[in-house]
Amino acid sequence: MKTRIFLLALFFISCLPIRSQGVAATTEYVKELTSNWQGERFDDGRPKVSDALLERLKKIQMEEAWGYLRNKGYNNQYDGDWEILHPDSVMTGRVLTAQYMPLRKDYQHLVKLKGAKEKRDTLGGSNSWPIEILRTGDVYVADGYGRVVDGTLIGSNLGNAIYANSNNGVIFNGGVRDVAGLMDIKGFNGWWRGQDPSYLQEEMLTGINTPIRIGRATVLPGDVVLANRHGIVFVPAHLVANLVLSSEVVALRDQFGFQRLREKTYTPGQIDTGWTDAIKSDFRDWLKKYPDNMLPMTRKELNDHLNAATN
Repeated sequence: MKTRIFLLALFFISCLPIRSQGVAATTEYVKELTSNWQGERFDDGRPKVSDALLERLKKIQMEEAWGYLRNKGYNNQYDGDWEILHPDSVMTGRVLTAQYMPLRKDYQHLVKLKGAKEKRDTLGGSNSWPIEILRTGDVYVADGYGRVVDGTLIGSNLGNAIYANSNNGVIFNGGVRDVAGLMDIKGFNGWWRGQDPSYLQEEMLTGINTPIRIGRATVLPGDVVLANRHGIVFVPAHLVANLVLSSEVVALRDQFGFQRLREKTYTPGQIDTGWTDAIKSDFRDWLKKYPDNMLPMTRKELNDHLNAATN
């Protein structure tokens, strides 16, 4: 009886339609990867973190973002040691991922066939495919496994296309070419491992909007990136709002502490350790006098955060 049931189950499964893996992850898969996100999404499934939060994130210190994520158990979201096109600029944005691998002809042929079924442009190089689906505010994040020679992912032509679609920049665990031309793209920025005059000939695209590794960080499509001269941190979308608010409150605490130290109201030891109830009360009084139009958050957000921290 058990054998008959087993054979019937196998027959039933064999009759189900099988959907093969495409180049780009399905919307359903991206939603599974980012299931903790409860807000609005793009049609490809990626979380749509607000532009306002992306702008506020630019002012967050790297150590604050890193520390917040570590406290939440996300220990592998940072990577450093980058070549940066414009080191004095800060970049934030919503991640669109791409995976690259060393060239293998039979696999590359399959990728081309899959791309054609997905209505992608098969006349040019497949490294243009992620660029074609970028949205405003996206950051093109690609794992090129650190390769530079014969693995440059973009030059100035594709750099212009990236900025036209995203008004943003790139993060490449790999190389680029024509840096002089990239520098001429106003508003564009990039973090990469190196530059070389060679073109992309021993490397191939294998996936879009799939999980990737950037150095020592695990990156999912729809993550939010904070990149500056001190490194890059990839923030899960569902943590962005609280990370920003918590870090902004820490910045206010620092501002209060620095002022009181200059005034010699407290000693460095008192400020640098756990605050007494008297200092906490002083901080709250100081916040009440802080101009609303100078706060990085709304007064309600600030009060709700402080009340939640004391309850």
